[in-house]
Amino acid sequence: MGFAALNPSYESMPKRHDHLIEAIAAFDNLLEAARLALRGKRGRAGPANFQVALEKHLLRLRGELREGIWKPSGFRTFMVKDPKPRLISAAPFADRVVHHALCRVVEPIFERGFIADSFANRKGMGTQGKFVLAITH
Repeated sequence: MGFAALNPSYESMPKRHDHLIEAIAAFDNLLEAARLALRGKRGRAGPANFQVALEKHLLRLRGELREGIWKPSGFRTFMVKDPKPRLISAAPFADRVVHHALCRVVEPIFERGFIADSFANRKGMGTQGKFVLAITH
């Protein structure tokens, strides 16, 4: 069975999306992305430094994205031991802003193409959404 048979809306989806960089690099999108990236990070040095000169940093990111020269910075790696030892790699705050800006634009595009029974890594779906579907059908 093909993908289109599983998801009838797939055939009506546009196959090409133009001007995504402009949408990702839009100042309002970057501003909201910075707000989202800041969740749970208040009081940390990287986000605080970014917030001090927020407009300057967002304009720099916008320019780099529009010119096609933005490149992700290196990850910071560290160990945590709760609940078990594991290595964590964390992106710098400016990169997290770009990640959120990108997701805000492309997530709705991809969301339309997912089948109704797909629950992994989707807002409002997850394990609880699958459970609700299972008990209602």
